Amino acid sequence: MNSDQPTRVLIVDDQAMVRQGFGALLAAQPDIDVVGDASDGAAAIDATRRLTPDIVLMDVRMPVLDGLEATRRILRAPGNRHPRVVMLTTFDLDDYVYEALRAGASGFLLKDAPAADLVHAVRVVAAGEALLAPSITRTLITEFARRPVANRPHPDRLRALTPRETEVLKLIATGMSNTEIAETLVLAEQTVKTHVGRILTKLDLRDRAQAVVIAYETGLVQPGS
Repeated sequence: MNSDQPTRVLIVDDQAMVRQGFGALLAAQPDIDVVGDASDGAAAIDATRRLTPDIVLMDVRMPVLDGLEATRRILRAPGNRHPRVVMLTTFDLDDYVYEALRAGASGFLLKDAPAADLVHAVRVVAAGEALLAPSITRTLITEFARRPVANRPHPDRLRALTPRETEVLKLIATGMSNTEIAETLVLAEQTVKTHVGRILTKLDLRDRAQAVVIAYETGLVQPGS
């Protein structure tokens, strides 16, 4: 995304007060432009096509079409330009974390999170980072721990990666940022960013959140490791 331009945000939630509250808060930021809102998943798909947002804040539970299916359709739409999706959820994360990541979501945000967290979430995802809080990562790990190993894709998919890229992928799977990975591996942050970009390209992944899923699905990272 062009850092010289404001990040374009679409807010999708079936509660008008949530849309209005989030919209007012984000619109007050000089680097964020709220381009519209929608009250259900079907309307979100149409609004995304018309308004071309950079970020979609997507509620999980909505009438007409839920947030998970809307996310799938938005990210599978024809064309090369797709927004990043942040799922808006309440306390009941367990049912949605894995499926939302599989659908292509770049992260999660609790609806009752402090205002500063909402602004931070938009900026983090706009910068290409995954928004995976420790609690989300733990939930994801628990889900993989329950899944039969036989159902996981074969790790041959990772053979295209160099040893260093594999090492970086393992750290991405723990939820580390580029800065944290750079400190851990004693590398320049720009070098880590280059490695991350190559990992995403080689594995044909949209962003870091998908990289986390692949790391666990292939067995590169084991729950509890």
